[in-house]
Amino acid sequence: MRLLGNQCVLLSERLVLPGLNFLRVEASHEFSYRRPKTLGDLDMPFLIAALGVLGAAALWWYRMKAMNDAAREVAEVVGRVQGNIRRKKLRKQAALSPLTAIDDPVVAAATLITAIVSEDGPVLPRREAVIREVISQIAAGPKKTDEAVVYAKWAASQIDDTTIVIDKLAPFLRERLDPNERDDLLQMLNRVAQGGEQSLKIPDQRMLRLRQKLGFEVN
Repeated sequence: MRLLGNQCVLLSERLVLPGLNFLRVEASHEFSYRRPKTLGDLDMPFLIAALGVLGAAALWWYRMKAMNDAAREVAEVVGRVQGNIRRKKLRKQAALSPLTAIDDPVVAAATLITAIVSEDGPVLPRREAVIREVISQIAAGPKKTDEAVVYAKWAASQIDDTTIVIDKLAPFLRERLDPNERDDLLQMLNRVAQGGEQSLKIPDQRMLRLRQKLGFEVN
């Protein structure tokens, strides 16, 4: 066997035994092997291309992450704004709910008067008695008067802004009362404000808004 470069050659072997010199065993094999390439044998252009692909992938990942972070931040801001709007809308709906259930002019008048005179404090017994007296003049009976006053006190306690009551109930009454009845409503309010434990001065802006919503001309 001889080693030639990267090739190894096994030459013929001859075996002769006494009396059996006709028998010959020959073997001839040839094989070769290659030394594996190492990292130093790799082509430089291949390494540069591989590094370029890795760099592009890293840059793409960074940009996508930045875009996702920005989109998430925008979504959070939009969510907060929508949440604030939704909460304000719900609060407004909750404030209107005691008023939207009113479909009776007597109850509407009682609620409107009670809300205006209770803007600066609760309705005390003597003032409540005056409210019952003026409402009894337009109600069908004592039971109706009691129902209207009880509901009016509850509804007024649920609403912090008297302007909401005026803007909701005054147009309702304007559509159901004639001019004389609307003028009587203003007189009823004045009587309640002047009666009770202490006389009240209703702010001019409240009266101006009320008259306007009731359909009267205002200067």
